[in-house]
Amino acid sequence: MDIIVRDSYNEMSKCAAKIIARLVKSKPDCVLGLATGSTPIGTYQELARMHKEEGLDFSQVKTFNLDEYYGTGIDLAKPYNLDQSYARFMHEELLKHINIKKENIHIPDGLTKEPEKFCIWYEEAIKKAGGIDLQLLGIGGDGHWAFNEPGSSLASRTRIQALTQQTLDDNYESFYQKAGIERAHMPHFAITMGIGTILEAKNILMIANGVKKAAVVAKCLEGPITSQITASAIQLHSGGITVVLDQDAASKLNGLDHYMHIEKLKQDYGFC
Repeated sequence: MDIIVRDSYNEMSKCAAKIIARLVKSKPDCVLGLATGSTPIGTYQELARMHKEEGLDFSQVKTFNLDEYYGTGIDLAKPYNLDQSYARFMHEELLKHINIKKENIHIPDGLTKEPEKFCIWYEEAIKKAGGIDLQLLGIGGDGHWAFNEPGSSLASRTRIQALTQQTLDDNYESFYQKAGIERAHMPHFAITMGIGTILEAKNILMIANGVKKAAVVAKCLEGPITSQITASAIQLHSGGITVVLDQDAASKLNGLDHYMHIEKLKQDYGFC
């Protein structure tokens, strides 16, 4: 596991974008797993800049998003600014700014009438695409990945998941409050990739920033593997793992000095 610490959110975002861009350049038809939330916005902005200013080409790239609120999706019948779906978020923050083909974009269908069948289809679509080459992840305030709430099986697959009160509170402030939507009217369920699905990605890139994430980041990376902190499953992944943090998010890591020493050695000897 490579743990990289940067001085600021901006530098963290640039580092994460560079890792993704390196894969896109080396494997133009790669499959990316994408995440939503406030943390990856800077990474997406940097990728969009790379496309516009440096010609980073997404024309062959396929993407699969981690999750979507159940009962939402891009619905043109709704006022544009009131659609709080993750599909709309991805369109605004990344997809409309790069040259990705519409048919290569996969986001869970929050408007499906047959969610169980859709979840099976989504798993098969990932396999048909050859699996995810790199999965971008954040981490929730209670240590969850995607909408795999505390207590989710570490072998779980794509499914419908009831949301905890903490997730509802966090997401209300991030998405729904800004749109003037009452808390009682926000979705209480989501379609999410499972932990088992995420762990099948060939490589994982997890990013986190801010002092509010410091304690849970330390538990995820250095604590016991537990379904109460589903992101701790990162310790089970057998492929390439890179964690990029800002100084605040890294501040409670017991091994922080060691991780920074390793990163410097790799830089000095040309390994990164």
